[in-house]
This record gives sequence, structure tokens and C-alpha cells, in this order.
Amino acid sequence: MVRTPSDDRARPETAPPDPVRPAFTALRAMAIVGAVAITLITLAPAVEAGARDQAKRIHDRIAGVPPSATVLQQMQDEIETNNDPLAAALIATNDAGFYNITLKNFAAPWTNRDRSVFVPLNDYTATVIGMVRDNVDFRELLYGDILYIGNSVTPQYRTDSNAHYETMETQGLDLSNPNVLVRRTQSSITGLPSNATAGVITTRAAARAFFVDGTNRAMFRFTMLNHLCNDMEQVQDIHRSPDRIRQDVSRSPGGDSRVFLNGCIGCHSGMDPLAQSFAYYDFIYDDVNDPEAINGSLAYTPGTVVSKYFNNDTTFPYGYVTPNDDWDNYWRAGVNSLLGWDQSLPGSGAGAKSMGMELAHSEAFAQCQVAKVFKNVCLRDPADAADRDQVAAMVASFEGAGYSLRQVFAESAVYCMGN
Repeated sequence: MVRTPSDDRARPETAPPDPVRPAFTALRAMAIVGAVAITLITLAPAVEAGARDQAKRIHDRIAGVPPSATVLQQMQDEIETNNDPLAAALIATNDAGFYNITLKNFAAPWTNRDRSVFVPLNDYTATVIGMVRDNVDFRELLYGDILYIGNSVTPQYRTDSNAHYETMETQGLDLSNPNVLVRRTQSSITGLPSNATAGVITTRAAARAFFVDGTNRAMFRFTMLNHLCNDMEQVQDIHRSPDRIRQDVSRSPGGDSRVFLNGCIGCHSGMDPLAQSFAYYDFIYDDVNDPEAINGSLAYTPGTVVSKYFNNDTTFPYGYVTPNDDWDNYWRAGVNSLLGWDQSLPGSGAGAKSMGMELAHSEAFAQCQVAKVFKNVCLRDPADAADRDQVAAMVASFEGAGYSLRQVFAESAVYCMGN
């Protein structure tokens, strides 16, 4: 009989075994089991970090190095037995790594225009480190007669060299030791009059970075950026009076006065009256034989405005001619009143010290320091309402605890220690 194709389809023959199907079936079963397991893990409550893990994380975040077994046990006991994680965090701030590594890297970008961390230890960073270690009111950073140097370190501190601090770093000296990094008055070390000192503003490192060449506006701009967390674009206010804007600023850039009225005036109307406080400062170096200003030094000429304030004075001859170092804060009015200026201060004065106090006593200064520490310790910017509430609480604590930045590091580490 001849079979048709339909007969073949209808005939109940047994198909040969498929060698692939069993393996596929097994893999599919494994995938299902795996998916169920993943689902169960996802739905399961998070396992809380134990006190020992929390202590280790706190130490790692603060010091950048693992704790010794003894220190780890002390911190664990504070968390587990005494229910005091802040005490545990403060133990971590005693580690040399906090000063030699964390704080050095924290402050280094403030000392150069590139905001690079890859710079040697200098008088600016050393002073920050010492102030944090000794719980000095951190507002003095911008106006104190204060300088930290190495004790019995050769070569000694010089106003025209950074070799003193580079030697300290090369030798790996323990900056947590108050007998190694010691506090002195800046006036006694550098020869500046005490009323002309302004914390890190008048350190050699800051002068080399921000008073060199230019018009001294760089010192103001980077101080605002580093310590009030606002660059010039963020504080523009075109509604302030332009009467103190210097001669080097064109009132019609490119022949269009609208550029000045809607742009330039926004920064310069506030910046120039404040930067006038630096009118007696300059950084002197041999630009022919020492173009990188490696061996330059800060110069202070009381009563004599440095020539850079008259650069390009023909750009707009009717602009402001700087007569002295008197300054005024035009930003106390208008939108920049939100920076939270201290109403107990007059908002005007003479010289860098009083102007530094004006900036350091603002609410923006306190908020900036706390925000920077939070990011440094928690490795992120404040991301949600809980983070923002924590930052606000730490600002209040910073202000209420004598402006100790060491305390802010400890509180940030506790918040980010993990649950």
C-alpha cells in the first residue's frame, strides 16, 4: 500500500529521544529555583551591621586606614556597651591617618587654583590640620593670627620656601602629635603685623596661589568657593551699586553695554568692594629666573595700594580708583543676604582680617564646612530629606560646639556607619 503524507502524520510512531531537552529542562529548573532564591533574598529583611562592623566602618571613613585590634575593641565597646557611637568616632579621630591622610587630602584642593589634591604639605594645609586637631574655632581659619609649623624641623619655616613642610611630609612625621605640629602666631613667624594676619588667607601657600600676579580678585573668588561653597556665578546680583567697580572692567564689553549691565556688574559690584581689603598684599617673585614662583614670598605694604589694583586703568578711566584697603559688603542687601551675614558685625572695615571675619561668621561658611565634611566621610552629597536633615543638625551642632570641625567629622561618620 502506498502511504500518503497524511498517513505519516496520523501514524502513532514514537519519536527518537532528544539529547538536548533533558539538559534544557534541568537548566530551566535551576533558573526557576535561582529566581525564587533571589526573590526570597530580596524580600528578606536587611541584615543589620554589628557593632564591630560599624566601628570598623567609622574608623575607615575617618582615618582612611584599618584600626588596630585594641582600638577596634574600644570603639566596639563604645557602640555596643555604652551605646555611644559618637565616642567611638572621636576615638578614630586620634589616629595619625586622620591628620596625615584624611585632613591633608581634605584641605589640599583649597590651596591651589587647579583644586588638586596632588600638592605637597604646606603652611595652609598644616594650619587646617592643627586647627581641627586642637578643636580651634574653625572660623578663625579666615582671620586668626595663627600658623602651625613643625617643631625642631630642619629646615625651619621660611617665608620664601615650602621646604619646611615638604621635609615634614617626606619624613612622615605624625601630625596628630601636638609636640610635632605646633601652634604659633603667624605674626611672630612671618613678621606680618598681627592686625594684617588673616588665617590661611595670609599663609605663603595661599599667597603664592591667589595673590600672585592678577588683581587679587582670585583670593576673594577662591575663598568664597572653598569656604562658602559659592562661586561668583552663584552670587551674582545685578541690582547692587556699581560705584566700587575698578577701572579695568569695561562698561561696554565688545561695544555692548548690555553685557556689563546684565552680566559683569552682577559679580564685580559685590566682589570689588570686598576684595579691596587685599589692597596692601602681593606675592613677589622673580618672574624671569623663577617663573613658577617657587621661591616667592608674601609682601605687605600698609598704606600703599599695590600697583595691580591700577592694571588696565584706561579701560574705563572713570571707574573706581582704589585709595586704601577699606571694604564694604554690598551683599548684605538683596538676594545674597541669604548667605546669613552676622548682624553683630558692621559689614564694613579695613583690611583682610576684618573681611575674613565677615565671611567666616556667615551662615554660609558653617553650612559649607559641614557639607564638605559630609561628602568626604559619607562619600556622597546629601541625597534625600534624611541627609539634608542630618546636615542641618550638624550645622547647629557645629555652631553650638565652638565650631569644632573634628566634631563634624565624628558626627558624619556615625550617621554613615551603617545600620
